[in-house]
Amino acid sequence: MPLHPQTVSFLETLSAWTALPDGAPPAEVDAGPAIEEMRRRIGEVFPVDRRELPHVEDLAVRGPAGPVPVRLYRPEPLERGPLPALVYLHGGGWVLGGVDNVDSACRDLAAGAGCAVLNVGYRLAPENPFPAAVDDAWAVLAAVAREPARYGAAPGALAVGGDSAGGNLAAAVALQARDRGLPLAHQLLVYPVTDTAMDTPSWREYGTGYGLDAATLARFMDLYRDGADPADRRLAPLRAPDLAGAAPATVITAEYDILRDEGEAYARRLAAAGVPVEARRFDGVVHSFFLLPEIFDAGAEAMELAVRRLRAAFGDQAAEGSAA
Repeated sequence: MPLHPQTVSFLETLSAWTALPDGAPPAEVDAGPAIEEMRRRIGEVFPVDRRELPHVEDLAVRGPAGPVPVRLYRPEPLERGPLPALVYLHGGGWVLGGVDNVDSACRDLAAGAGCAVLNVGYRLAPENPFPAAVDDAWAVLAAVAREPARYGAAPGALAVGGDSAGGNLAAAVALQARDRGLPLAHQLLVYPVTDTAMDTPSWREYGTGYGLDAATLARFMDLYRDGADPADRRLAPLRAPDLAGAAPATVITAEYDILRDEGEAYARRLAAAGVPVEARRFDGVVHSFFLLPEIFDAGAEAMELAVRRLRAAFGDQAAEGSAA
């Protein structure tokens, strides 16, 4: 499908905002300031109507190297009782970003799915390379399972999700949960990084000019990996020898995204292993569309899909618990 007109407009604006006066390629500069400036300007041009919720609280979870900041969202006050819970992990190439970058999306997920959402501020590379981020993600997931009352979470109704590098972390900890006997209701993977090979057709075809620059992400991956085994499944879930028994999944991809093929390959491997999975490619759009519903109609549609799948997953798990 051709680029959606909304995507064309977005890419033209993005190109103008991130143009480098000295002509240096993006991989050779610090992309952080450009990305933060882009987000600021997007907020000015396309104001986000941030959803108000009755309970939003910044907390800290004990992690392997100190406190891990977490923002808790609930669509109901704590006194109304426990809710299913989603641990959400932001993107940013393991190098950039934080809880504020996905604040609006987490509010929408909480309200739409009727669940508590824990937005995780995991440690970032290069100061904290692999496996720091995945260790922090696991610490939060395990803490919610161990102490659900602290977060207003319903025991036994727990899911994990994330976008881009956060989708990579979500897939990694979902496999850890399987191996450690922690049942999860669902894993929500939004254009996830699932491999370290960077050799798919989508990497080659959409590596420049489509928002997520292949050279920049390769640089970020190198900073995060820091010499670790590229086949480690916590880095490359697609290379895990067996995906059977992993949590049911929703995998969302974008047509014009370097991560499209590896995300869809992961969905196929999950299905082949007997894991219930719904994979949906959104045509005509680029990476980050899920977080920008104010720009992309497909972003709002993808959020509706995520909400529907989470609601069904939490309902299924509640029914299983009642039957048991």
